[in-house]
Amino acid sequence: MAPSIRLSPAARSLFDEPLAIAVQGLGPRQQVTLRTSLRDETGELFQASARYQAGDDGQLDLARCPALPGGSFSGLEPMGLLWALQPQKPFWRLVKRDVQSPFLLQLEVLEGHGERPGRLLAQAQHERAFLRDGVRRVPVREGRIRATLFLPPGSGPFPGIIDLYGTGGGLPEYRACLLANHGFAVLALAFYSYEDLPKGMKEFHLEYFEEAVNYMLQHTQVKGPGIGLLGHSKGGDLCISMASFLKGITATALINGSVANVGAVLRYKDITIPPLGINPKRIKVGKSGIADIIDALNNPLEGPDQQSFIPLEKAECCFLFIVGQDDHNWKSEFFAVEGSKRLQAHGKEKPEIVCYPGAGHYIEPPFFPMCAASMHLLFGKPVMWGGEPKAHCEAQIDAWQQIQAFFRKHLTGKPSGTSSKL
Repeated sequence: MAPSIRLSPAARSLFDEPLAIAVQGLGPRQQVTLRTSLRDETGELFQASARYQAGDDGQLDLARCPALPGGSFSGLEPMGLLWALQPQKPFWRLVKRDVQSPFLLQLEVLEGHGERPGRLLAQAQHERAFLRDGVRRVPVREGRIRATLFLPPGSGPFPGIIDLYGTGGGLPEYRACLLANHGFAVLALAFYSYEDLPKGMKEFHLEYFEEAVNYMLQHTQVKGPGIGLLGHSKGGDLCISMASFLKGITATALINGSVANVGAVLRYKDITIPPLGINPKRIKVGKSGIADIIDALNNPLEGPDQQSFIPLEKAECCFLFIVGQDDHNWKSEFFAVEGSKRLQAHGKEKPEIVCYPGAGHYIEPPFFPMCAASMHLLFGKPVMWGGEPKAHCEAQIDAWQQIQAFFRKHLTGKPSGTSSKL
């Protein structure tokens, strides 16, 4: 029989779900190369390949058969052909711009282990989707809020989360959407460089974020009495600021966030928090032209930079810090540890800190390929984000479970520690 690819689920799966890949109909111990290809919405191509040898029965199951050296990865990696996808264009990161359409994954089985692709033996297509059937996507343009709300199927109410990304601006929806698939009402919130919001990162007013919190607290589909916050990078310190000054926050999860205000002045009523100082002389640029900015920020424990440390001891919520220990954007582990010290010094509950060796800055939902370096909007040049692909992928899978468990624990039932604020 002719070789064929067997996928499970067969035609379509959600992006954060595993995909089982097998090939049947090969010759005994036949050597083949498996290649995956995917184009993002801008048309940029991502590819990965791995070398395999079929069993005596001509079967090849990626869950049981290790990849041989010479491809994008080696060893037993059932999802390697997805997490190892790399862009042909340098410094390009895979993101999903329109969550209502899937990514189309192409799989090919090629003869042999040559440097040049051998004869095509079999091919298949598979859709990697972001919206589970029944999840509602609701654009929100109420007052100043520019956001998208994702509601799970059913009557609700559901535990509510506001999701913030970092210095890229705009309105990324893919993490919020994937979280909603798991039963959360999630508001993906833009805060600059989107529609009529400010174009640049000069200053942020917490009153804008307060509008979004109140929108969620008053929504009939959102289960009270408080909501959760999830932020990555710059979105992380914005979440800490929200938790420190605003009412109605029960749980705050940060992915490689800072405990100091970074990049822009923060204002709320009569309070002003300056951004942490930056010393460009501490930026290292290698022969590749890629900048390492890990040492660029000043220490928020020293001198005038102490004013940038967000007073997170004012928060009446639980905290989760997700930390990539190879984060080269900034010292995420240092920030998490110092945040923990400050909370405990003020008699607050010790936060959960989950550290991942070998994980870089962009800890995304599962199976997004690691981005080692890309353009940084504030620095105007490519910077290294850190991370080792396999360890980073494993971190993303675990962190995704940790984040969901944290929010389930604190947002369902009767959350503790919020009554005095509400």
